Amino acid sequence: MTPLGLGCAPIGNLYEPVADDEAHAVVAAAYDAGIRLFDTAPLYGHGLSERRLGAVLQSLPRASLAVSTKVGRLLVPNATADQGETIFIDTPAMHPVFDFSAEGVRRSLGASLDRLGLDRVDIVHVHDPDDHAEEALAGAFPELRRWRDESVVGAIGAGMNQAPMLARFVREAGVDCVLLAGRYTLLDQSGLDELLPLCEREGVSVIAAGLFNSGLLANPTPGAPFNYAPAPPQVVERARQVAAVCARHDVALTAAALQFAAAHPAVTCVLTGVRSVAELQANIADYERPIPPELWSDLRAEGLLSEAAPTP
Repeated sequence: MTPLGLGCAPIGNLYEPVADDEAHAVVAAAYDAGIRLFDTAPLYGHGLSERRLGAVLQSLPRASLAVSTKVGRLLVPNATADQGETIFIDTPAMHPVFDFSAEGVRRSLGASLDRLGLDRVDIVHVHDPDDHAEEALAGAFPELRRWRDESVVGAIGAGMNQAPMLARFVREAGVDCVLLAGRYTLLDQSGLDELLPLCEREGVSVIAAGLFNSGLLANPTPGAPFNYAPAPPQVVERARQVAAVCARHDVALTAAALQFAAAHPAVTCVLTGVRSVAELQANIADYERPIPPELWSDLRAEGLLSEAAPTP
């Protein structure tokens, strides 16, 4: 994995539509910039993200890149959708439904490979099993371990918006990596409580995602999204406090957000999710921008950064 990866939820029409040609341009520009990990899922645009990603990746040297997708949701016509559907706009007429059984994840991966136009993926994550942990441990994870043992996939993991259950999967499911979304950021460092130290001890790679907490750390204003819903006023205020410290040091808030997560030794890769080439270029520049160490000291002094959090 490269230290910076491309999160492909936005090119699945997260919050707003993205044209096919713009989505394709984002993937191509990411590859040209040296990004080699591309993360997607059936949920993202109800298959749209996988199709758009695959349309570009098929023309690139397969051995030069890593593709991760997820299992645990099947796309079914005329079904009652799960709760993650409404944040994707103008999607195909397929609805995601949870299925963490062995058969369900086999069907899910087969459909993902068809949409991607690939014969294998490098990483498969069990996706959002918050209310289905026992089913995932009994069905999905044993099947993923079998795929790994048979070299059907290179690595297995779990992707969630919470840390405690990911810690359980590190202990019990034999995962190689976890994708932690939104729980190790400048606004929420709860991943430090157990998960990140555990992963560091066990040699499990952490892929950090959701570093802008659904957009609030890119635009800390009332009504901005946080955890896929309008941010509570106290969270907006905290984001503004972080932004004010960054402004005193002439550092973009987004640069601090990206580089903060990348500094933890358990974090192998951070994902940037963008819907345009301009956003991608801005995030790459932010990831590489020099940040004075005094910024992190000031964030700690104002109680905005955990004392236990490593910094660049």
